[in-house]
Amino acid sequence: MNNLLAHIKTKVAHGLQRKSISSRFEWATKYRFMGPPFSGRYSAKYHPWVVDMHNTQAERNVGQKAAQMGYTEIMINTCFYEIDIGSKSCLYILPAQTPDASDFSAARFDPALKMSPYLQNLFSDVKNVGHKRAGTANLYIRGSRSRSGLKSIPAPIIIFDEKDEMNQAQVILARERASGQLEKMEWAISTPTINNFGINADYLDSTQEHFYFQCPACGKWTELVFPECLIITAEDHRDSDKLKESYLKCKECHVALQHAAKSEWLGSGQWEASFAGRDTRGFYISQLYSPTVSPAELAYSYLKSLTGPADEQEFFNSKLGLPHEVEGARIKHEEIEACIGGHQNNNTTARSGIVTMGIDVGGQLHYEIVEWKPPQTSLGLEILPQVKGRVLAIGTVTEFHELDILMHKYQVTHAVIDANPERRMARNFALRFPGFVKICLYGHGISGKRISLGSENEYTVTVDRTSWLDTALGRFKDKTILLPVDTPRQYKDHISSLVKIYEKDKNDNPVARYVNGGQADHFGHAHVYAEIGLVFALKFAEVLNVTGIF
Repeated sequence: MNNLLAHIKTKVAHGLQRKSISSRFEWATKYRFMGPPFSGRYSAKYHPWVVDMHNTQAERNVGQKAAQMGYTEIMINTCFYEIDIGSKSCLYILPAQTPDASDFSAARFDPALKMSPYLQNLFSDVKNVGHKRAGTANLYIRGSRSRSGLKSIPAPIIIFDEKDEMNQAQVILARERASGQLEKMEWAISTPTINNFGINADYLDSTQEHFYFQCPACGKWTELVFPECLIITAEDHRDSDKLKESYLKCKECHVALQHAAKSEWLGSGQWEASFAGRDTRGFYISQLYSPTVSPAELAYSYLKSLTGPADEQEFFNSKLGLPHEVEGARIKHEEIEACIGGHQNNNTTARSGIVTMGIDVGGQLHYEIVEWKPPQTSLGLEILPQVKGRVLAIGTVTEFHELDILMHKYQVTHAVIDANPERRMARNFALRFPGFVKICLYGHGISGKRISLGSENEYTVTVDRTSWLDTALGRFKDKTILLPVDTPRQYKDHISSLVKIYEKDKNDNPVARYVNGGQADHFGHAHVYAEIGLVFALKFAEVLNVTGIF
């Protein structure tokens, strides 16, 4: 009987305490417990910028950030608070279901429960990686690449974690999960990649808030920015002794700011908006503010960024939380203009070379038809960069049967068409021209310019997207492609929308991929497919087998 009374008293006390909570941040400090490096109750001591981010009342919120700045913990706390206090279901979206959602569940959610007794009692069912139940509320953890995984999940709270790595088209679908809710909130956080893409595009439409603090030396309100506030005392990233002398300084009075005392001089900081009247709140912060990243580490990263494009991209994106394009990552309009010739688009005059057509499939069929004149001295793979092309036609059609007309009109030697999203229609097109059309997939596990052949009946080929974009777009730099004098502006825009970004893989090796900056890129891929068509049109399969392209 005594045990029952004690249990009832505990429940009543918890209920009263729970009802007295007035904010998400207050809830987090009462019920969240953290592991290293800041073990114990959740606190803003070392991350003072998180308080106002927790408590935002805006319906849409954006966090453009450097890596490891405490933003994900804000998202987790937001979900827990809304599930507990508001009995609202939450949809937490990561780039992919595997490994991102699975790793998130194991590395973030499960430890939060183990360290916080209150949370253990809150959730009744946690076995499913993608679905955690707490009474009538649910936490759904999904990958952005699965359309089916985002359907039929009504959730007023939606969080996009690392938005720049997501399938951007699926973001729109996910937002619809909250469309039927009277009260809703959306958060998107990410390290940025390039300007006007993903999280940066969202941030530019927001209040654009920066975290200001009062300098302990001069008393002026200021912020930490690069390069003004980072004094680098070495000239080489390998000079560890000199690097240790690097330090932060106030950009107003130029006095050194002690890294070890950040929690003191940042403690009274506050967010200041560049555009206070906007509905979407946007928060930006860099690792200059980090309590765990020293000035020496930042100096090392900067000096290392001067040695290669992957390190350069990493420094600006992950360390500074800023969008960045490495020099040469995008084909500029002036480079395209330099390839303009004197012939007209839709040129059907007499031809003596090989003709290929590339088709990208979308709302329309974007095509590029190219005449190639290979050297007569060699048929090896090494001749591809030497082959010069003249673009005969650039345009769009709406029906697949119109491609047949183009095949005959331009006497196309070989065509390559995008396999998705109209696989059946693409296959039927290939069947109408047996041996002269290939259906192309961008795949994984294909290296360099190797072309993997699929089933003979399917006419499919799989290629590495980055390698073939490098090859095809490189023609604008090398001036080995000649464009019509009346090349459409849309074509130029599509080509220049493709931007190469550099990253590090799990083994710290540099890798690259192309993004389209949120802009249309259909003619860019039609250009690539016309390039791949050249390989088949040259009809030197035996030589290609020897060189390893197949």
